[in-house]
Amino acid sequence: MTIASRAAQAIVVLVAVSVPAGAQTRTELLDRLVRAYPDFLSSHDGKQIFWRDGTAMPVDDGIDDKSFDQRLRDASILDQLRLPYSVGASAPPAVNADPGRFRNEAFFKKMYGDCRNGAVQRNLVTITWLPRSWGKAVQVTRTNGVADRLKEVSAEIDKLDPALRAAAFPIAGVLSCRPVADTGKMSMHGYAAAIDLNLKYSDYWLWAGRGKSIPYKNRMPQEIVDIFERHGFIWGGKWYHYDTMHFEYRPELLIR
Repeated sequence: MTIASRAAQAIVVLVAVSVPAGAQTRTELLDRLVRAYPDFLSSHDGKQIFWRDGTAMPVDDGIDDKSFDQRLRDASILDQLRLPYSVGASAPPAVNADPGRFRNEAFFKKMYGDCRNGAVQRNLVTITWLPRSWGKAVQVTRTNGVADRLKEVSAEIDKLDPALRAAAFPIAGVLSCRPVADTGKMSMHGYAAAIDLNLKYSDYWLWAGRGKSIPYKNRMPQEIVDIFERHGFIWGGKWYHYDTMHFEYRPELLIR
């Protein structure tokens, strides 16, 4: 079975609502992870995930009382599943509700490669983003069928009303081989599995300044968010530390 076909199978199980993490066991969370990445993961035993290349990786580091900042900087595989992601329209996020920002770097590097040694770049393919509206070539990873998913997203956005799809171009970038500003860990852009849309329609928490609380802002149309979520991408506008231009491929947070 090809990468694209396995990824398509994973997307079939996307749902319109997410299940609260508190209602899920460790086994259920790991089951979701395995189903999300069928080309790379074969199974788990609750303590380790097993890769199709025959290797294993521990899912936990045994530290249950990490602070929010510690999970951002040193997340285990289970940590990255801890915060539930709410699909569809939602209220502004609660303090430190950043589902998807906890990322285990070893996990994603093994899957997508390391952009610092050219491994990510070897899997780049070119797609045309919004052929009817913008029509520019964009390079994204083919790993996990991300390029195919983004083609589908692009086609759906291109059918929206012009006032809505204007928020989706020109894009601010896909591949960027650099760490996240506030964590020092590699962004999903480092794996070419994320896309930033039009800066003119975007808001970012650091632009709001560092105060006791972060005033939520968003100008990204919900119709665009809905399209991305249907194809396995989470949105940075669902984070307390919001980044409303940002979408990244994280199907493990979107499947039942």
